[in-house]
Amino acid sequence: MNMPINVQIPGSGTLALVGSGEYLPPIEPLDRWLIERLNGTARVVCLPTAAGAEGDARIQYWCDLGVNHFSRLGATVEAVRVIDRETALDTSLAERVNAANFVYLSGGKPAYLYNTLLGTPVWEAILAVLARGGVVAGCSAGAMIFGERIPTSLFSNNWQPAFNLLPGAFIIPHFDEIPHMMLQGMRLVAGKLTVIGVEGTTALVCGPDGVSVQGRGSVTLVQNGVESRHPAGELLSA
Repeated sequence: MNMPINVQIPGSGTLALVGSGEYLPPIEPLDRWLIERLNGTARVVCLPTAAGAEGDARIQYWCDLGVNHFSRLGATVEAVRVIDRETALDTSLAERVNAANFVYLSGGKPAYLYNTLLGTPVWEAILAVLARGGVVAGCSAGAMIFGERIPTSLFSNNWQPAFNLLPGAFIIPHFDEIPHMMLQGMRLVAGKLTVIGVEGTTALVCGPDGVSVQGRGSVTLVQNGVESRHPAGELLSA
């Protein structure tokens, strides 16, 4: 049984919510598939924003990993160091994001990522890429910000808003890596929200062709206590 997923993406773009494994060799087939959805040459911007509070070495790690990964895939790619509110408000950096047709948000802290981007020119540039028919991919923390809410604690009912491109949804990345007891806590915390659990090297892809599962694993949906698991290649809605 497929459960409806409410998606509100501006324009005709593609949003990929990735469970884990960004920029690593096993995820290359998924990213090649996303690149094939573009019109023309892939122009990729990698944003290490979610790791912006983790120090320069970690930020540079994500920048280098992303550039090397997409270079291997034949794309034109640059890392744009949007790492805090000051850089997210920088219109020159936003212009570089806006010039891309593929934006990738790597992992880190979801609340930090949301609070850094909220109401900024860089966030508006990301939405503009979607509106023009481009691809936006978020992995781990980069996926969580597109639901309705982000939990501030796994075992409490304290939430903060997210960007709500998937209204009514709570996105759990690393779904195949989380201990069973912790998953039970997350399900309880989610309440009436639809849980979208995305496994590693896997994406829930939302776009003009509908909502589908791509990659190597599965996506699990939990809504009102009803759970269903959907393997790669399955179309959840058209």
